[in-house]
Amino acid sequence: MTKYQVGYLIGSLATRSINRTLSKALIRLAPQALAFTEIPFRDLPLYSWDYDEDYPEVARAFKAAIKSSDAILFITPEYNRSIPGALKNAIDWASRPYGTNAFARKPTAVIGASPGAIGTAVAQQSLRSVLGFLNAPQMNAPEAYIQFKPGLITEEGEVTNASTEEFLRHFMAEFHIFIEHVLTALPREE
Repeated sequence: MTKYQVGYLIGSLATRSINRTLSKALIRLAPQALAFTEIPFRDLPLYSWDYDEDYPEVARAFKAAIKSSDAILFITPEYNRSIPGALKNAIDWASRPYGTNAFARKPTAVIGASPGAIGTAVAQQSLRSVLGFLNAPQMNAPEAYIQFKPGLITEEGEVTNASTEEFLRHFMAEFHIFIEHVLTALPREE
């Protein structure tokens, strides 16, 4: 069985983010063929093309982590009907300068949690638009807009609602299948 390295980005910089808690559940419920590494972006400066000639080390390391991953999982909140600015900034760093986009042909999935009834639906659509431009194949189904209620997921990542647990397990199983399909059809460039 092929093991795939999945890098994941948590859209919120908050230490106690509900999306960080969701990430723990997703990792627990994922197929064993997926190995996970968080790709942090907290220390990235604001992107400017002035850096294109000489990327700072933190940006080079971030971009290298994206490139070395077989797939990328985005776990993001919704801020003002879009993705958090820090996440967009990170995406800009990984996709610049022109012609060096680390997301090209990289299988991706998007999920997010919010206390609101529509979860992170609008933020996910915003992120999908960006990923489409970056030529990052996206798992389009199942869509996953998680309404996060207190106690739904423990600090350790245990899901307390059986139907939510089954849905998240299915989401991760589908992501595994999607990764295999994309990497078979679009082998990674070496």
